[in-house]
Amino acid sequence: MTHLRRLIPYLKRYKKKLFIGFIVITFSAIFTNLIPFVISKAIDQIRDNAEFHTLYKYALLTVSFAAMSGIFLYLTRQTIIVVSREIENDLRNDFFGHILIQDQQYFHFHPTGDIMALATNDISAVRNFLGPGIMYTAETCINFTMAISLMISFNAELTLIAVVPIPLISYVVYRIGKSINYKFERVQEQFSDLTTKAQENLSGIKVVKAYVREESETANFRKLSLEYMKKNLDLAKVQSFSYPMMFLLTGFSVIIVLYIGGNKIINGEMSIGELTAFIIYLGLLTWPIISLGWIINLTQRAEASMKRLIEVFDHKPEIEDDPVLVKEYFKDAPIKGSIEFRNVNFRYDESLPYVLKNISFEINAGETIGIIGHTGSGKSTFVNLIPRLFDIEEGSILVDGIPLRGIPLSRIRTSIGYVPQETFLFSDTIENNIAYSEKSFNKDKVIEAAKISQIYKDVNSFPKRFDTILGERGINLSGGQKQRASIARAIVSDPAILILDDAFSAVDTYTEEEILNGLKDIMKGRTTILISHRVSTLKNSDRIIVLKDGSIAETGSHDRLIQQNGIYADIYQKQLLEEELKEL
Repeated sequence: MTHLRRLIPYLKRYKKKLFIGFIVITFSAIFTNLIPFVISKAIDQIRDNAEFHTLYKYALLTVSFAAMSGIFLYLTRQTIIVVSREIENDLRNDFFGHILIQDQQYFHFHPTGDIMALATNDISAVRNFLGPGIMYTAETCINFTMAISLMISFNAELTLIAVVPIPLISYVVYRIGKSINYKFERVQEQFSDLTTKAQENLSGIKVVKAYVREESETANFRKLSLEYMKKNLDLAKVQSFSYPMMFLLTGFSVIIVLYIGGNKIINGEMSIGELTAFIIYLGLLTWPIISLGWIINLTQRAEASMKRLIEVFDHKPEIEDDPVLVKEYFKDAPIKGSIEFRNVNFRYDESLPYVLKNISFEINAGETIGIIGHTGSGKSTFVNLIPRLFDIEEGSILVDGIPLRGIPLSRIRTSIGYVPQETFLFSDTIENNIAYSEKSFNKDKVIEAAKISQIYKDVNSFPKRFDTILGERGINLSGGQKQRASIARAIVSDPAILILDDAFSAVDTYTEEEILNGLKDIMKGRTTILISHRVSTLKNSDRIIVLKDGSIAETGSHDRLIQQNGIYADIYQKQLLEEELKEL
């Protein structure tokens, strides 16, 4: 129960409803346990030749008590089960919110399928403990206490004999519970692998079909699914063993009571009605005793799931606001956009080589900077450090002369319009995708941004225009259309710093030129960083940085770099040659 204690704050939020739930459980138990008492009196009255109206009275009492018990049982479910659903909702919202604040590095080591399994199966297992688990535990305890008390009132000696198997049942439940906990953890881990496999195949369906790997992927999924089935069957074997064992042990109590109670009737120490009530009470106890095993099963499942959830809740993002530095440096002034790198070295992990080496460079506010270099030279990493998607350990980065860690994350990121190398669009309307960064929607800004990014003409050709719903990851748009929609999304936020990471790779040179012409007014007075493999994209930049193996190899304007006859000039000449060959 160690990990389940973390649910106490959630339970405290609904303590009034839970208190009412326990009250109605108590009333339900009272009326349930009065029924055998009434039946015993009725049987004894029959023995004494009671009149019809007396039996009618007992029958009416029995039906009334059963009806009242049912009503309170309904109210029990309307309180405790509803509370469990509300806590499930709170838990899922907290889980999702906590996942979103994790830094990018976290998702490199935690597959999406694993996170999805936690958000579905594991939270559902915890909910079952909070709802049926708590409700049946309370019912079991209250019914057991009342039934035993009433049984003692009939015959204390027989009651003590009847409860002899209970310690043995408790030990069996304990042993079974430990086995269930271990096996359920294995089931959940396998479910995560299965979910991850399904998610990867659905996300990469184009690659699967392009390489005709449907049969291979199906076979791999079948293996994982078979393993999941086997682990579930192992768990089911333990569970299926527990219930017959409970019935067997409680059955011994009934046999003992019938034998000893029968002798007591013969000897005149008990009436037939009292023994009948005794047998009914044993029947009422059978479910609480058996449900104890089921409750332990729910508890062990929830414990295993809560352990996995706590690992997420206890994981703190490595990239957070530094209250000391923010208080020291940040003056809540608008960000103008000057950026400075001072002797920055960066690698993604201590075991990996450096991606950026001794980077020192200054970008003035309102300046347009181009970055070019061969694949793997560190271009994307360079710009990912500015919005603090990753943190540096060596050197420093300053924005407007303030250390990057001295600016609140929310402020620096809302001041940056970023179009990443891999564009991502949500399964929503085109309009909402473009206006994603805006807290208050402005249709005119969306249209203007769409025109600048050259996506407006495409949107107008769709039947529902801006209300067109995109498929998953914008699958119903071409690569170029997705890039232009992402550019519009970055523009609409009116950022102080605009970063376009190879944002024109999927558009032709004519469209690229149209977009750049549209961006000219947007880029004026705004710090802009353009990353591209095309010289045509960068040639009008104020300055161009050439990266090689994570270091700055060359820097200067387009004309100056051509004159240096270095890496940039070589790239330029090759691209000119490619254009000439295309025209032939």
